[in-house]
Amino acid sequence: MSRLNLAILLVCGLLVGALAAVAVIPDVRNRVFPEGSTRAVGQALVGGPFTLTDHTGRKVTDQDYRGKFMLVFFGFTYCPDVCPTALQTMAAALEMLGPKAERLVPLFITVDPERDTPEQLAQYVSSFSPKLVGLTGTRPEIDTVLKEYRVYAQKVEDPKSTAGYTMNHSSIVYIMGPDGAYRTHFTHATGAETMAERLAKLL
Repeated sequence: MSRLNLAILLVCGLLVGALAAVAVIPDVRNRVFPEGSTRAVGQALVGGPFTLTDHTGRKVTDQDYRGKFMLVFFGFTYCPDVCPTALQTMAAALEMLGPKAERLVPLFITVDPERDTPEQLAQYVSSFSPKLVGLTGTRPEIDTVLKEYRVYAQKVEDPKSTAGYTMNHSSIVYIMGPDGAYRTHFTHATGAETMAERLAKLL
């Protein structure tokens, strides 16, 4: 076999090996971890710094909630069913925790800042729990926190809406530790009792 043919075979072999490695090595950033996962490989799954405005109009950052567990859900006030259900579940779980709930701060972060003003959020969160904090911001601020928490959110046309659109978004409740690091998460199928039991073990 000539040196040229041998070199070609060697290069082809290296390319095939590299493609095979890419195919079998998972992209940790896009992996879907099962409910109850507590860590990724060498890095936090979700979370990061943010600067937003709460439902009282006060500018806040993630640092304002240090020392407490954060129960974080992303949604919007015009959401017809998923968001109200998730927030009702969170509120019920907090009630079940009793005094332990003082170590938690539940956050509802909007994915629709164009409509969800602080005033709109204030009216909305009061329907679920006095402990619930609504957070909004500018579009760039919201986009930043969506990216940090790896939340899917997309505006879609909706002729039935007065605004002409609605929002499709992921529906996961994240639990962040007192240090701001990801601890675990709940899916939309998690009931209040299960949520309360698992939170009690973390607190």
